[in-house]
Amino acid sequence: MHIAKKITLLFAILSAVIISLLSGFVWYFSNEFAFEDFYKRLEARVNIAAQIKLVEDENNEAYSKMRRQYLEHLPSEKEYVLKADTNTHPTVDTDDVLPKIFYDRIKDGKMARYRKENHFYAGKYFEINKQGYIVIIAANDPFGFRELKDLQKILIAGFFLSIILSFIVGWKFSHYTLEPLRNIIKSMKKIKAENLHLRLDVKSYGGDEMSELAQTFNNMLNRLETAFETQNNFISNASHELRTPLTIISGEVELAMAAEMGSKEHIQALGKIKSEADRLEHILTSLLGLAQSGFNGKVQPREEVRMDELLWEIKDAVSQVHPESKIELDLNKLPEDEAAVTLKANKNLLKLAITNIVSNACKYSDFKPVSVKLESNNNLLSIAVVDQGIGIPQDDIQHIFEPFFRASNTNNFKGYGIGLPLSLNIIRLHRGSIGIKTQEGLGTEIKVMLPIN
Repeated sequence: MHIAKKITLLFAILSAVIISLLSGFVWYFSNEFAFEDFYKRLEARVNIAAQIKLVEDENNEAYSKMRRQYLEHLPSEKEYVLKADTNTHPTVDTDDVLPKIFYDRIKDGKMARYRKENHFYAGKYFEINKQGYIVIIAANDPFGFRELKDLQKILIAGFFLSIILSFIVGWKFSHYTLEPLRNIIKSMKKIKAENLHLRLDVKSYGGDEMSELAQTFNNMLNRLETAFETQNNFISNASHELRTPLTIISGEVELAMAAEMGSKEHIQALGKIKSEADRLEHILTSLLGLAQSGFNGKVQPREEVRMDELLWEIKDAVSQVHPESKIELDLNKLPEDEAAVTLKANKNLLKLAITNIVSNACKYSDFKPVSVKLESNNNLLSIAVVDQGIGIPQDDIQHIFEPFFRASNTNNFKGYGIGLPLSLNIIRLHRGSIGIKTQEGLGTEIKVMLPIN
C-alpha cells in the first residue's frame, strides 16, 4: 500500500474515533439533561397534588382552580395518590411497572424519577397526620423526546458525513505532504549513468526534511559521479597510456637481442628499456592512486592534522625531489587558536594531493619562487599555491582535471597528466574544492578550500 493511502486511512480512522467519542459525549449529556426541565415540572405537580389532596386547607379549592386555569395539562398526564406505610410501600398500579429503585428512593423520602421511552414518572412520599402517602405524577414529553431522536439522527448522519470529509481531507493532506517526495522520485528517475551531472534543486523544497533528503541524494550523486568518472577514465586511458611504454620496451628488447653484447646500441637499448620501465611503474602507481581516491564508499582512516605543520613537511618532501625548488611559506595570517588550523583528514592522501600541486608549480615555473599561503576563516582553511610559471592556455583550463590531459604548452616538461586529477579526487574526499586562476606566460594560482568541521 502506498504511503499516501496509509496516511489517508490512518487519518480517517483517527477522525472516526474522535468523532464517535465526541458524538457519544454529546449524546450522553443530552440524554441526561434534555428532560431535566420536564422532570422539574412533574415534581412541581407532585408537590401541588400533595398540597391539594392531602393537606386540609381552606385555600385548596383556590389552589385547584388556579392549577386548572394556569398550569398546563401535560400530554397523558395522570395522578396517583394512595396511602402507604413507611416500611412497606405498595406498588402503584401505573401504566408501566416501576422498578424497585424508584420505590426505594420514595421510601428514603426523596423525589423519585423514572422514564420508559417517552413516558415519565415522578413520585414522593408524604406523611400527613402520621399517615403516609405516595404521590406519583405520570406524563408524556413528546417534544423533548422528539428532539432527542432528531439529535440522534443528526449525530449519526454527521458521523458518516464527517468520515467522508475526513477521508477527502486526509487524501488531499497526504497528497500535499508527499508532493515534494514525488518530485524527488521523478527527478531521481531521470538521472541515469549517462547524465550523472544532473542534481536536485534543494532550494525548491524549502528548509525542511525534504530539502535535507534532496541534499543527501545530491551528495550521493557526487560520489557516484566521481566513482564513475574515475572508473571510466581508468578504463579508457589505462590501455592507451600503458600500451605506449610497453611497445617501446618490446622494440628495444628486439634491438638489444639483435645488437652485439656490450656495444653502444646494446647499452642504449637497455637504458631505454630501464627508462620506459620506470615510466610504466610511475603510470601504474598513479593510476592505482587515482582509482583508490575515488568515492568508492570505503571509510578512509582519519586523524587530527595541523595544516601549518603539514605544509612544512610538504616543502621538505618537494625539496628532496627537486633540490633546486624555491618554496616560500606564508603563515602570517594564521590565528592563535590551534583548532582553527586543525582538521580531521587522511594525512597521507592530503599530503599527496597538495604535494602534487606544489611540485607542479615548481616544475612548470622552471623552479622560480613559489608562494604557499595558508589562511583560516569561518571554519574554512585555504591553501593558495602561486607560481611564476608558464600558465595555462584558456582553451585548456576546462580539461586540466581530466586524467592524462596535458596543456598544449607543456611539451618541454616531463609529466603524465595524472597529478591534478588525483589531487582533485583527494580534496573531494575531504569535502573540499579546488579553484584555479591563471594567465598564460605569467603564472598560475591554485587555491584549495577545506572545511575544518
